[in-house]
Amino acid sequence: MIPAVQRAARFLADQLRRLGGAVQRHPVRAVLAVPALLLAYLLVLIPMTPGTGDLRRAKSEVPARVMSADGVLLAEYRRLNRQWVPLNRISPHVVDALIATEDRRFYQHHGIDWRRTGGALLSTMSGERQGGSTITQQLARNLYPDQIGRAATLHRKAKEAITALKIEAVYSKSEILETYLNTVPFLYNAFGIEMAARTYFDKSADRLDVLESATLIGMLKGNSVYNPVTNPERAFDRRNLVLAQMAKYGKVDPEQLQALQKRPLRVDFERQVEPPGPAPHVAQWVRRWLIEWADREGYNIYADGLVVRTTIQARLQRAANQAVARQLAHLQSLADRQRRRGQERSDLQAGFLALDPRNGQVKAWVGSRDFASEPFDHVTQARRQPGSTFKPFVYGAAFVQGFRPSDTFVDQPVAIAIGNKEVWTPTDATPSSGQPMSLRDGLVHSKNTITAQLMQQVGAAKVARLARAMGVRQSKLDEVPSLALGTSPVTLKEMVAAYGTIANGGGYIEPVLVVRVEDRQGKTLHGIGPVQRDQALPRPQALTLVNVMRGVVDEGTGVAIRQRFGIQADVAGKTGTTQDNSDGWFILMHPQLVAGAWVGYDDNHVAMGAWGQGARSALPMVGEVFQQALRNRWIDPQVEFDIPRPRPAPPRPQQRPGEPLLNLFNDVVGRILRQLQ
Repeated sequence: MIPAVQRAARFLADQLRRLGGAVQRHPVRAVLAVPALLLAYLLVLIPMTPGTGDLRRAKSEVPARVMSADGVLLAEYRRLNRQWVPLNRISPHVVDALIATEDRRFYQHHGIDWRRTGGALLSTMSGERQGGSTITQQLARNLYPDQIGRAATLHRKAKEAITALKIEAVYSKSEILETYLNTVPFLYNAFGIEMAARTYFDKSADRLDVLESATLIGMLKGNSVYNPVTNPERAFDRRNLVLAQMAKYGKVDPEQLQALQKRPLRVDFERQVEPPGPAPHVAQWVRRWLIEWADREGYNIYADGLVVRTTIQARLQRAANQAVARQLAHLQSLADRQRRRGQERSDLQAGFLALDPRNGQVKAWVGSRDFASEPFDHVTQARRQPGSTFKPFVYGAAFVQGFRPSDTFVDQPVAIAIGNKEVWTPTDATPSSGQPMSLRDGLVHSKNTITAQLMQQVGAAKVARLARAMGVRQSKLDEVPSLALGTSPVTLKEMVAAYGTIANGGGYIEPVLVVRVEDRQGKTLHGIGPVQRDQALPRPQALTLVNVMRGVVDEGTGVAIRQRFGIQADVAGKTGTTQDNSDGWFILMHPQLVAGAWVGYDDNHVAMGAWGQGARSALPMVGEVFQQALRNRWIDPQVEFDIPRPRPAPPRPQQRPGEPLLNLFNDVVGRILRQLQ
């Protein structure tokens, strides 16, 4: 339909051009044909201009909003950096300056100022180009730049004029002014008078004085040319011209004009950056998801007022933000002190994720230390070696095959042949004892030699299969012996989801972030179905694994959870540190919450110091969030896993100095006497 209309319009335009030659041959006939051709041309052009429905929609655009589970706004998806304000919240000086400068007969015409248009046409024909557009015509260009264009042609001016007439038929004069002032651009990604007022004068539009109003309206003739930040002299002269126009039409007292024109600009410039919100990486993920959903369903995320309900708990999110920021500031100071003279400074990064293992709902998500400087998401995008946090998959697979936590291996050096020539020799931070060690103690104290021997018995393929079933479903796992120590890179999201499987009795639930999408009236347009639970690990073995991992925080590498953070609730977890302290991990489980953190540099070849161990780098973030969650009863501190907690060993009676030697002497004497009898 539209291509046919465009062809017809081009045909009529050609006919009008040919009319110039026909005037000389048949002047009377040609003059009579002009109105008919013009009328036909305009009638054909009308369908090519925006409809009145589009005009109303432009004013009523409502951006999509992302909400937390507890009703806190997380993000808005605006097409432009603009805040719409009604006309009664715009300074009257702005309106006076606009009309006096751009369209002094605004209230007398119906979209086209024929006197001004005629004058502009005569000036252009005489060689001096002059604009004749009304405020309404300028609004048409601002709202529909693609449909109308900006080419200096009669065809474009005709489309602009028709659209202006349509606008006048739909809008009142006040609505036209309001729409114009809310859509005009002002550089620095500031659209509309409200953002311009904040950008150039650090105030709202209703507080602009006459000088500030004249400065901003003066920019409309050419934003770059009359930019008060980069071209203050030109902006000053342009502002004074606007003031003169206001005085000419009675909007400024002529006696005060000279005094006003001597006043300096006094710009208070600050770029208006949209706030990232409390969960910027969540907003980034939801935006991508929502665009795909909206395109498929026929919605506009910038205009249709969609509301996205997420699973994020704003209180827990704030606690996570604070914990990550506090710990990274501490670690960065250690890293800076460690840096050699002349060495370039590197910023530490972190990721944090917390979810409810019962339903997979994500409760907190921190993707980096600062979204503005590092939008890369270390929860879903970064793949890093998990180190010892991967070991529970080895022990889980062993328990499935019939191994028990009490089964033992000798803590001794291990050499495992890989292929024909290569030999893998895992080691620990402390020398091997040469003594039998239970599987429980091997995991609690994170013994590499014990885990490697167990891996040999279980098989890398079975361990990898279990890890995938439990949640490591996107990253590639190399089925080699060293997989037991976490040498295959994975994401934090995968690891926390897998630990959620352990805490959920072996049932894997895919992490959920979006609960539903509503329209602006609250009607549900999209909702998640029933939670799908895949039994990845048999429940008895999952509970056994939980019971063993309790020991990590009771007496093993994660004991700081009890000692430093005073957490006495039923929790279990695991630390992880990769070679040369390049990655620090810690994941903690509770029946109602699983949270994990990763710390490291973006360049995985850069090592952290001794402070980079998971127990020292990542654990404090998780510990602080759990401490807040338990203290504020966001999770129930009385709830326990469905397997009895081990009772602490009774304290040994305190012995007096020398008492062990005396007991030994008495024992030896007793044996001698018994033999003599």
